[in-house]
Amino acid sequence: MAESKESGGILGEAPEAKLPAYNDIVNDPEMEGLSLYEKKALLVNRELDSHGMGKYQWHIFFLCGMGYMIDLLYAQAFGLVEPALKQELGFSTAESGNLFSSFNAGLCAGAFVWGVLVDIIGRQYAFNLTVLITSIFGLCLGAPSNYNGILVLTAFVGFGVGGNIPIDTTITLEFIPQNRRFLLALLSVFQPIGVVVASGIAYGFVPKYACGTGGLGADGEVLKACSQVAAGQPCCDKGSNMGWRYLLFTLGAICLFVFFLRFVVFRFQESPKYLLYRGKDEKAVEVLYNVAKFNGRQSTVTMALFEALTEEDSSVSSEGNGRPILGAGPPQRKKSFGDKVKTELARYKLLFANPTMARLTILVWITYMFDYWGFSIAGSLLPQILLDKGRAIEVSTATTYRNYVIIYICGIPGVLLGALMYGVPLVGRQWGMVVSSALMGISLFLFSAINTQASNVGINIMEYFFQSMFNAILYGWTPEAYPAPIRGTACGVASFWGRLFSIVSPLIGAHLLAQSTNGPLYLAGSGVFVCTICIALMPRKYMGAKSY
Repeated sequence: MAESKESGGILGEAPEAKLPAYNDIVNDPEMEGLSLYEKKALLVNRELDSHGMGKYQWHIFFLCGMGYMIDLLYAQAFGLVEPALKQELGFSTAESGNLFSSFNAGLCAGAFVWGVLVDIIGRQYAFNLTVLITSIFGLCLGAPSNYNGILVLTAFVGFGVGGNIPIDTTITLEFIPQNRRFLLALLSVFQPIGVVVASGIAYGFVPKYACGTGGLGADGEVLKACSQVAAGQPCCDKGSNMGWRYLLFTLGAICLFVFFLRFVVFRFQESPKYLLYRGKDEKAVEVLYNVAKFNGRQSTVTMALFEALTEEDSSVSSEGNGRPILGAGPPQRKKSFGDKVKTELARYKLLFANPTMARLTILVWITYMFDYWGFSIAGSLLPQILLDKGRAIEVSTATTYRNYVIIYICGIPGVLLGALMYGVPLVGRQWGMVVSSALMGISLFLFSAINTQASNVGINIMEYFFQSMFNAILYGWTPEAYPAPIRGTACGVASFWGRLFSIVSPLIGAHLLAQSTNGPLYLAGSGVFVCTICIALMPRKYMGAKSY
């Protein structure tokens, strides 16, 4: 319900002391050359910048951070439960890649579908549905006693998880002040937290509730799956191998709790920039009013100002300048279905709007492909490699799981260093990514050359530190490089290409692991060096540019 103008309400004028002068805005040099949508988005930026990091912004930051946490919560969990799954169900080392490829297939579909949908149906629905889907299938994941059933549920979990990073970075960027965009990189701090949580829960459940003691029978031999031994012989059955199930049930419950926080405890407002490019100016003003009220402030953006800009601007509705007709308010919503389809298709052309943007988009895609290639192999197979190397030097399973926790805690300072790079002159986003990806690749090659407990842990710490630093900057920067009308799609499609490569890489890595412990390490390291080259070639003008 719109409040009265005198009260400084939703659709009326703000109090006179706070109302921006119309002439000052339309004559603002910063407005020159901007489309109507960009002018309105600039007003939204200024309004949110005036809030600073208010209560609403911090709520958004932490709730989106939980989406990041869930992303690696499951990515890590499947690597941790794979040895126990393989022992109980009796599939081969080569077949173990199916688990990770199933998860990555779901992630791939989720990244594409949710990335595109978030620009069509809005941020609000996608924000809640991704976590709900993850929690439902996550709670079911520990129930099956056959590999095929687990693979199907794993794919559905991946579908829910796959939308988290594209959606959460988009939402965070569209509500935080422009001078706090380093927080986009800092969102990634929740990823190593997710890894530590998964590893910590696994450390408490998997070794304790494994077949025999650490997977060994009374005679010290590794217990085989019951399908692989004669009836009556000791084997690894469901009742004696509940640890991995307890882990997955717990993770499903965590996801359900996050959904409760997002849907019940906190009232998420639709992104005003999404509403603007959909022509819903009234809703955008209402959202800004509600956010300001939540922060204990008064919004200065009114419908009168948007309407004045719409009447003043004549260039943006011109189709001859190559721009899509976005942000035109009510007239945009009254267009025919055919015109709306043309506008929608024109929106996707923003990915290749000019040669520089086309170069950016292609290099971003290649970077995501080989980034996911490298860390998917590392994330899915390093736990098994560490376990194999540990057994070779007689390190217990419990000690190995403890080492996982130590290794992944060190991802947190890696993310913090990545966020710090945002403000370092002459380094910034681009060279921070170049250096961190190169050192990540080097650490993977170094791991192949050593095998003592101290060096195994130390090199893994180095690898995960620089992996966390690189991904923090990459995930935080990607939505900055694209405008809101295509932001979710740009992030989702980039993630889709990465997830697509993630389907193939664990399969190849698992086959190499069956032949050589170090084979997957060479494969992962080579892919990461491709990222280094691509980042170095990216156009610098999109590093830290103003976000619309």
